[in-house]
Amino acid sequence: MALERETVLRTALRLLDEVGLDGLSLRRLAKELGVQAPALYWHFTNKQDLLDHLTVFAREEAGITVEPPSAGAPWDEWLAEGMRTLRRGMLAHRDGARLASGNRPPPGSWPHIERVLGFLVDAGFTAEDALRATIVLGHYVVGFVLDEQHDQERQDDAGLDFDPQRFPLITAAGPAALDRDALFEYGLQRMLDGMRAQVAAVGGPDPAHEDRPPTTARQD
Repeated sequence: MALERETVLRTALRLLDEVGLDGLSLRRLAKELGVQAPALYWHFTNKQDLLDHLTVFAREEAGITVEPPSAGAPWDEWLAEGMRTLRRGMLAHRDGARLASGNRPPPGSWPHIERVLGFLVDAGFTAEDALRATIVLGHYVVGFVLDEQHDQERQDDAGLDFDPQRFPLITAAGPAALDRDALFEYGLQRMLDGMRAQVAAVGGPDPAHEDRPPTTARQD
């Protein structure tokens, strides 16, 4: 029976949750599938190619996908929800942030990326700034979740008890660092604030695209 790509990805995802990214090797994956390692190269050129596809597959298996923007949707609200979704997807699996770190979107993701960039261009960004914005926001999410997942593995995080007389500001502000959701949202919104200011400074959609139909309406 031919080895199916989805079977490889599903088995790799199970191994990721069991042994972590460091334990996920092509040799171990092949052994789990009952094949020789070269059989995997029918579907993936190397381990990094496997990990690139596994990043997308992990989110899909968790039912966590970023829906394409609808015409007329506020760009900042859509981007914010997309970043929250990416965070949930990474947190759904062991080493999810490490898996996503350094990955490259496989060709199957390119049509979606093109629609996202078109949506932002229609909102007033240049194509270059639209791409920069999505990359930098993605880096923020990966870095944030990487720290979250590392914290989950720490064994020495006993509750800290600061002397309010010596450290009044830390004592007052300390609880803010413990609410991960609020902390994530704070950073996300500050980054979006900069993007909103950029669009406002430009004064709306790029005039070069005013006569073009909304990009989000294109079909692939």
